[in-house]
Amino acid sequence: MIRSDKDLWAGLIYVFFGSIAIIVGRDYPMGTAFKMGPAYFPNILGALLMFIGVISVVRSFVLPAAPIGAFSLGGVALVSVSIFVFGFLVRRAGLAIALPLLVVISAHGSAKFRWGPTLAIAVGLTVFCTLVFVKGLGIPLPVLGPWFGG
Repeated sequence: MIRSDKDLWAGLIYVFFGSIAIIVGRDYPMGTAFKMGPAYFPNILGALLMFIGVISVVRSFVLPAAPIGAFSLGGVALVSVSIFVFGFLVRRAGLAIALPLLVVISAHGSAKFRWGPTLAIAVGLTVFCTLVFVKGLGIPLPVLGPWFGG
């Protein structure tokens, strides 16, 4: 009866988290679209998430999809390690070192890993994040940290 396990589980997860957002937001005043209260954003986002989840669940019964592949414990481990490496290095080595390492280590967890595209994404993401977060928004992250004289 279920034609796409992936869509079913994704939809159920969306409905679950959307429900949680609405339940958490119900104790706060809603407000209006022009004067939003603290519950406005969680309720709207929760409802939108639930709507997408319902569409995904319905879709799992209608459209066939490719089967879910094998679970890659090594990939999950590399993504987790890359997050810890980023968190450890971002203040010490700087964003210009920590972010490319995050991208390269996490990308290495994929079976489709290739050096060329990975390095291009790492450079592009580093430049983008430096311009947007450090220069544009003024977030106090060192581009080069104290380990590199920054």
